[in-house]
Amino acid sequence: MVADLEKSLGQSLGTDFYLMDELLTEEERNVRDKVRVFCDKEVIPIINDYWERAEFPFELVPKIAALNIAGNDIKGYGCPGLSAVASGLIMLEMARGDASVCTFFGVHSGLAMHSISMLGSEEQKQRWLPAMARMEKIGAFGLTEPNHGSDAVALETRAQRDGNEYIINGAKRWIGNASFADVTVIWARDDEGNVGGFLVEKGTPGFEPKVMTGKVSKRAVWQTDISLTDVRVPAENRLALSRSFKDTALVLTATRSGVAWEAVGHAIAAYEIALTYAKERIQFDKPLISFQIIQNKLAIMLANVTTMQLLCLRLGQLQEEHKMTASMASMAKMNNARLAREVVADAREMLGGNGILLDYHIARHHADIEAVFTYEGTDTIQSLIVGREITGRQAFSPR
Repeated sequence: MVADLEKSLGQSLGTDFYLMDELLTEEERNVRDKVRVFCDKEVIPIINDYWERAEFPFELVPKIAALNIAGNDIKGYGCPGLSAVASGLIMLEMARGDASVCTFFGVHSGLAMHSISMLGSEEQKQRWLPAMARMEKIGAFGLTEPNHGSDAVALETRAQRDGNEYIINGAKRWIGNASFADVTVIWARDDEGNVGGFLVEKGTPGFEPKVMTGKVSKRAVWQTDISLTDVRVPAENRLALSRSFKDTALVLTATRSGVAWEAVGHAIAAYEIALTYAKERIQFDKPLISFQIIQNKLAIMLANVTTMQLLCLRLGQLQEEHKMTASMASMAKMNNARLAREVVADAREMLGGNGILLDYHIARHHADIEAVFTYEGTDTIQSLIVGREITGRQAFSPR
């Protein structure tokens, strides 16, 4: 049965209930299928062992590079220049395979590369993006601090100007990839109190990343605590267009849509695992799919998956047309993370005791969806962003 479940993760088991595939371009379908096959052949067979040991699967990095998807929708600099929908489908399929791999890729290709692409000078783009597109150089993104998560705007990390350099002091937390990244975008306030992104290169004295331990979610990706003690970076390493937290927020809005797509990937994986298991599992002399309560659960799960798919498709279209707003991205993340959490929980329950075994994969998704539900803005914060759009009133403290 475990082999059947693994096989199902690389197939479509009727999750395209509203024929969304017909609305995709040939390029979008090709990109999706390429990543799906990669996850089926390279990720799923090995990831449980890495997840259990809390080790990062470095062996996958050159294989991901060979897919030529890093930088996704960035045009030029060796990046593929994909559509926003194709970029979203990459995140969906990565998450369908494994959340840790998805986060590694999202931090590198989304947060780090897009910070440079959206806010960097031409020189900064030329220096970093081609090597990052080939994944010869890996990126990280350092915004969250030990005392500031949802209120990330309240940055305590400081960058003091000293001639042709900045001296950075502070601390960061939950920073994926930073323990081995070649460049980490560190967000800090300058002497005038303005927020800037600073490209801190690997090996810079005073930059000390330490891998966090004790995680029960996304165990195969390494998040770090970073201490920054008199870290000197050249003034030209400040992202040229990063002048305020509004600039940081532009990057977060662009990548938040990717988390909405990621949530769909978890939900699809969970639904497919549950459906395959219910077909094979015999109880009271008949397969689980013969019971009304199982069919009811499967129908609700598929309805939630379909809702999430269509919301993401429209969001991708709006992003491609440069019409996506921060509140639109927040609504998608809020809705999809919540629904995915429900779908994954129902799937885990459907597998009974087997649902807590890594062999059946659902336990990993069940643990990992908690991170998706929380990061890039919690459910509550996303609702307040949407609520502000609805009412014109801000319900959380402005800065």
